[in-house]
Amino acid sequence: MNRIELLAPAGNLSKAKTAILFGADAVYIGGSSFSLRSRASNFSMEQIEELVIFAHEHGSKVHVTVNIIPHPDDLNGIDEYLQALNAAGIDAIITASPAIITRALQMEDRHFEVHVSTQRSILNAASVQFWADRGVDRVVLGRETPPEAIREICAKKIVPTEVFIHGGMCISYSGRCVLSNHMTGRDANRGGCAQSCRWKYDLYDGQGNQISETETPFSMSSRDLQAARWIREFIESGVASLKIEGRMKSDYYLAVVVGAYRRLIDAIESGKPVTEEFLQEIEQELGRAENRPAGPGFYNGLPGKEVQLYRRHDETVTQEYIGYVLEEPQDGWMKVQVKNNFSAGQKVELFGPGIAPYPDEITKIQSLEGEMLEVCPHPMQIVKLRWDKPAKPGSMIRKQRDSQPEN
Repeated sequence: MNRIELLAPAGNLSKAKTAILFGADAVYIGGSSFSLRSRASNFSMEQIEELVIFAHEHGSKVHVTVNIIPHPDDLNGIDEYLQALNAAGIDAIITASPAIITRALQMEDRHFEVHVSTQRSILNAASVQFWADRGVDRVVLGRETPPEAIREICAKKIVPTEVFIHGGMCISYSGRCVLSNHMTGRDANRGGCAQSCRWKYDLYDGQGNQISETETPFSMSSRDLQAARWIREFIESGVASLKIEGRMKSDYYLAVVVGAYRRLIDAIESGKPVTEEFLQEIEQELGRAENRPAGPGFYNGLPGKEVQLYRRHDETVTQEYIGYVLEEPQDGWMKVQVKNNFSAGQKVELFGPGIAPYPDEITKIQSLEGEMLEVCPHPMQIVKLRWDKPAKPGSMIRKQRDSQPEN
């Protein structure tokens, strides 16, 4: 088996560091220019430089998305921007524009790789060969690529490939959508997607009569992707990188998802038996970070209506994540930053970099001034918890499912 890369998203510096600490071999970020996800807290050049240093110190890499589909004026300044990224020491750019790809490949003293974005909808070996002939270093396959096509592409060993394993799916072809632009003037391919597909719509027949059979309005949303059961196949096929989607997601989401896939990948690559029980444990852990139902995408054949969310989204926001560990326990007390309300007696789980989730109970809470507390209702408050089990700075504490403090 090859050593596969686990690639995680990051919308800001804190999230990038969280992903790296929880096991990402590389992170992909957006700079302040030429990047999609305009609502993400995209990185300044100074932040990119800081992240590169942090990532390289931890044996990880930094990929920068330069993935807008540019109109003529959008290319102003691109050469200077690419030079600045090169000077910052990044490891790769991810781009869909032939113009940007060409300019990057023609740069003198270029130190970063050029990866072709999923927006090119590369689904077959012939398309991979097309881009390889032009000198790119990696292709990101479209989310619509089935496992048999992935195996065929990797078997030809044309150029390293990257596949998506987790996160949002697009109702269009790998994000190449004009619905948002048509309805709102916000161009999805230049960073302004309004996610019109997830809006709720009334239905009408061809004669303009409203269809009244649906109590819940119609939408065109897909279930999110969750591909834990395909990781072994991707590793054995020779995929170079496994990609998680979600630059808009939280630190908690990244910690849970990256940590779970890290455990699964490490178990497979170590040769340990991966039992059905362990797979179910990983899937349950991944589900702790989801706010929408997940499914296999195109990895289990052409998706049917059962993996679409035509009637409902079931989007939920939980307050499970309650504490961020600031220091290792000392003399039986651990300093924690409060994230959501919790009380003494709360049954919890702690997980962290290299620490699989384990259960415990918050028995005592103390303010920094030494006052004993019964409840912590204020986010960002710093408190101490009575704790005598392993923990590292950067670990997270969450409520156990279906648990409440005992009265």
